[in-house]
Amino acid sequence: MSGAKGLQRRVAIIGAGFSGICLGIQLRRAGIESFTIFEKADRLGGTWRENTYPGAACDSPSFAYCFSFEQKTDWSRKWAEQPEILAYMEHCARKYGLLPHIRFEAEIASASFDSERGVWRVSGVAGEEEEFDLLVSGVGQLNRPSLPEIPGLHDFQGECFHSAQWNHAVDLAGKNVGVVGNAASAIQFIPRLAGEVKQLSIFQRSANWMLPRGDRAYSEAEKRRFARHPWLARLYRWGIWASFEARWPLFRRNRFLSRRVSKLSAEKMREVVEDPGLQEELVPDYPIGGKRILISDDYYQALNRDDVEVITGGIDHVGEREVFLPDGRRVPVDVLVLATGFQSTSFLAPLRVHGLEGRSLETEWKDGARAYLGLTLSGFPNFFMMYGPNTNLGHNSIIFMIECQTRYIMDCIHRMDAAGLQWVDLREDVLEAYNTRLQRELADTVWSDTPRSWYKTAAGVITNNWSGSTIRYWWSTRKANLGLYRQRAREADASA
Repeated sequence: MSGAKGLQRRVAIIGAGFSGICLGIQLRRAGIESFTIFEKADRLGGTWRENTYPGAACDSPSFAYCFSFEQKTDWSRKWAEQPEILAYMEHCARKYGLLPHIRFEAEIASASFDSERGVWRVSGVAGEEEEFDLLVSGVGQLNRPSLPEIPGLHDFQGECFHSAQWNHAVDLAGKNVGVVGNAASAIQFIPRLAGEVKQLSIFQRSANWMLPRGDRAYSEAEKRRFARHPWLARLYRWGIWASFEARWPLFRRNRFLSRRVSKLSAEKMREVVEDPGLQEELVPDYPIGGKRILISDDYYQALNRDDVEVITGGIDHVGEREVFLPDGRRVPVDVLVLATGFQSTSFLAPLRVHGLEGRSLETEWKDGARAYLGLTLSGFPNFFMMYGPNTNLGHNSIIFMIECQTRYIMDCIHRMDAAGLQWVDLREDVLEAYNTRLQRELADTVWSDTPRSWYKTAAGVITNNWSGSTIRYWWSTRKANLGLYRQRAREADASA
């Protein structure tokens, strides 16, 4: 990327999670030092900084959940837990010299494009304003906890917190604990709470398809072998990717694969769960893959305990120290943990972004977020998103997608410099054609067959998931075609 070394474009990156770190590293490797990563907290890490609930771990294997250019070979386990992932991210930031570029406790409130000067005006919550040539959002999809609207919840007199904002000051030992929700986070912390608390009541909103994790610790001999032979670590990583990629037909309604995997899931559950009545409550009523497929080695085991109860009839309302069920039963609760996920379809909110002619991103997305390759949209020049609309995966590591997006953004910068362009703006017809094709493809997936999930808006528009394989996404993002963009040269009066 020699072209990028000549011009120091000012780049603003919002968020110091995996996306922001990856792009920052590649900017430095290209010789671009004029970038700032704005982080609202006092520490980097994004979701891996914020989610500290007991048992927090990734649902992608460790070797696939790190950068390909910075392969960690001494993971402690096949499925790394939160502290180890956060430590890896901090290692990357230190090794590649990102810390001087990160501005901590600097939350961004808004950004607006100055069409006359061709720059982004980025404003912090305290009112400070700076100018940048490119704006990149790295805030991801899962960063704003979703709080349920349960009657009486605000009147609850016990301790109440969201799983993504775990209150470690609350001693749960000997208490009646209620957990609202039973998805990805809940199945990780529930086994840690079982046996510690007096009674654990799980208010299940819907059953989940679940498969064994198969977790284990790596031996010291394995770690030494991977460190001594980097090619072996790379081969192992690509083997993981290939095995997960082979699951993609499941999401495209492959009947053979769907029957096989759903049968396996149900059989594994019945091998562990002892109560026949509970077994029936744990079989989902939607096609496998329609919601996130969960993985666990100890969740079902926890349900066999006498001090753990799964409640499936819903919640009528919450009292001062109890939860009322629709049938009139009262469940005593001292602590409520809300494992209710995130506001996944609002994307950049509450950040306000205005593009050409004052166009508001909020207005542009009133019917659901959309973006070309999840990266860029028309009317917002030199604005890119990472882990944006329709780039989530149901079958593989999001790190793969983040590296593809980083490569595309870097190629854009390189080509803009080579062509002497000040900014590029995706053409409206390109976005319309792309989104039409994307939604048509998504209509042929199991996500379309599932009435409600965090992949969809309330109106049923799938805004979160990519419609193809990761191979296809890599191919689509391997190079930037500036012919799809309106262009403005560096001279103020030139345009294309």
